[in-house]
Amino acid sequence: MDFTISPELEALRMRTRAFIDTHVIPLEAEAGNYDAYENIKLDVLETVRAKAQAAGLWAPQSPKEFGGMGLPVMAWAVMYEEANRSIFGPNALNCQAPDDGNMNVLSKVGTPAQKEKWLRPIVAGKVRSSFVMTEPHPGGGSDPSMIRTKAEKHGGKWWISGHKWFISGAAEASHFILMARTSDDPRTGLTAFLFHKDQPGWRLVRRIGNLGPEEHGGTCELIFDGLEVADEDVLMGVGDGLRMTQIRLGPARLTHCMRWLGLARRCMEIAQDYVSRREGFGIKLADRESVQIKLGDVAHQIQIGRLLTMHAAWKLDQGDKARKEVSMAKIHVADTLHRAADVAIQLNGARGYSKDTVLQWIYRWARAARIVDGASEVHSMVLARFLRQEGTDFWRWSTDGEI
Repeated sequence: MDFTISPELEALRMRTRAFIDTHVIPLEAEAGNYDAYENIKLDVLETVRAKAQAAGLWAPQSPKEFGGMGLPVMAWAVMYEEANRSIFGPNALNCQAPDDGNMNVLSKVGTPAQKEKWLRPIVAGKVRSSFVMTEPHPGGGSDPSMIRTKAEKHGGKWWISGHKWFISGAAEASHFILMARTSDDPRTGLTAFLFHKDQPGWRLVRRIGNLGPEEHGGTCELIFDGLEVADEDVLMGVGDGLRMTQIRLGPARLTHCMRWLGLARRCMEIAQDYVSRREGFGIKLADRESVQIKLGDVAHQIQIGRLLTMHAAWKLDQGDKARKEVSMAKIHVADTLHRAADVAIQLNGARGYSKDTVLQWIYRWARAARIVDGASEVHSMVLARFLRQEGTDFWRWSTDGEI
């Protein structure tokens, strides 16, 4: 395995870093740039997005023919990490969830007509999108086989009824990917449907309040009571919903890790800058062994996370599903982000707890990392299942020609 990156990718990393430093991080300091949910205001976002497009730093995951950069997954890892050194960075470059995962899956499995209708506007930044899967108990959450929302064929169209909640971005989305049950078969019982916000037969019950800060469109509760969807808006085929979720969620989980590593690094940047200047009892904080141990430990954990993430990205680029590798990265990086934010706040003292820095923003955002796209415990169960199946081969290296 070779962890070097090409000169072209290094140049892209440095261009991304310079753009974030120049055009995005400065936006964080102005209270007027935040909306009511503590995210970047949409009008401010549109301005910086125009700059990102002009700079050629736009939609890294999407095909060039639709306006994206057409990069491989390993290049996403490099670029997303630099982008999320700002809390606004991924939104500025159009690589934030849930749009990021939806663009990726639509580009992979959508028909040409579906890509024109549903993908192109998201890549262009003209609309936002949402992925509609999670349900209240006893419906599906981390276990999609429990999904109860039903789609039944009537008169040439699918009629959908059911109840969803904690749906990211739904309040601002125009394009939706909806998971519903079309049969009781445990493997082929789910189907993915595409619909537009203006179609009748569904309603947004509420935007669910949470610890925040919130992504654009929040996390919402939805009711479906007769949404009609045509066959042409079935994504993949009838009964392919479980496969579609696997195609979407594996890379989506890993892109979370890429972005979280950027946030963890930003925490260390803020902490290091402060301890290098702050003195107490005749010595700079940076010269205290206890402070050095804290910073060194987090730096260590971040680098482990980067290697886990890049290894999983490499396997995805080889055509492997990388389920084991993605789960390992997801667990570790989620924990590392929370640790980085906590240590940075501790070292900054009251300054870190205040809103004079973005550390408190990142700390609250980090708590969701151990829940979204599968709780850490679920990913540990995945790893335990692989260990049971593979035994000592769980730790074997990939060999040439294997993938």
